[in-house]
Amino acid sequence: MIRSTLLLASIALLAVPAAAQPAPRQWPVTEGTATFRNFRFATGEVLPELRIHYRTLGTPLRDGKGRITNAVMFLHGTGGTGAQFLRPQFADELFGPGQPLDITKYWIILPDSIGHGQSSKPSDGLRMQFPKYDYADMVEAQRRLLVDHLKVTGLRLLGGTSMGCMHSFVWGTTHPGFAKALFPTACLPVEIAGRNRMWRQMSIDAIKADPLWNAGNYTSPPLGGLRTAAALGLVAGSAPVRMQAEAPTRAAAEKALEGRVEAGMQDDANDVIYRIDSSRTYNPAPLLSRITVPVTWINSADDFINPPNLKIAEAEVAKMPNARFILLPETADTRGHSTHTWAIFWKQDLADLLARSN
Repeated sequence: MIRSTLLLASIALLAVPAAAQPAPRQWPVTEGTATFRNFRFATGEVLPELRIHYRTLGTPLRDGKGRITNAVMFLHGTGGTGAQFLRPQFADELFGPGQPLDITKYWIILPDSIGHGQSSKPSDGLRMQFPKYDYADMVEAQRRLLVDHLKVTGLRLLGGTSMGCMHSFVWGTTHPGFAKALFPTACLPVEIAGRNRMWRQMSIDAIKADPLWNAGNYTSPPLGGLRTAAALGLVAGSAPVRMQAEAPTRAAAEKALEGRVEAGMQDDANDVIYRIDSSRTYNPAPLLSRITVPVTWINSADDFINPPNLKIAEAEVAKMPNARFILLPETADTRGHSTHTWAIFWKQDLADLLARSN
């Protein structure tokens, strides 16, 4: 099923000046790290010790057989961590009393994927000798976190944003039925190709072409390559209508740009290469018919990375018998690709998914 939705409710709150915003809510988060010995990757490489860091909110509930029944997992995007879901635009809209994922009812699990946050990554020491992980490896590590470490044998809901959205489709096709419902946002379930692969490859090539990179064995960060990668990422995440409204003159645009590229240059160069390239083997399209649980899949019309004019979503959603595709229209309030993390735009759709998958 395909649906385009209009935002009927006022979203003026997004425009409230920073000075008027309340202090971020302090959520009761529990953090932990799972360690897996001799983790084997799809390439055949083995890492003696793989760490997967995670955060949880709420309390697990169990049925008469001791099985956890209320686990919800959300998966972050490229370069992010599970902590991104604690930001007010996500957590305050979803986790509080009476909200769709009220933490008095659900046990929320927020892992850092391989290569990200406090989980194992190239910058831990192996640099470019770190195993060449891909999305299948990342999903397998998430599965082992749930089943082996947290003793979760099924999810009430699996959601993900951007890369996490793609991970949701990998989960749905390789472990069908593990989650009772899927909520992927901001991705397409097809091979990374066309412009999407091109800007990613340009980012990788820019870092590798920087003489300071030195095949990954650099002593000073390859800032030239990182600058190019950060600039490309800024374009990929752009929201043209919003940016035009906020910066309607040349001077305003240049002022708004100050420091934004530099902010994107703080990551380790090898980590960046691995993260961007991890999508290289992704292509769940031939297996989508395996996904028979309820799915609500949401993209936004101003998403540079997943442009709606490709008409890919309309073809792929038909392969899943219980899936709905929603395209959020572009407005001066949407956030381009990052609309995925602003729950005000889609939280009713999430509530509807929970109701129809109950």
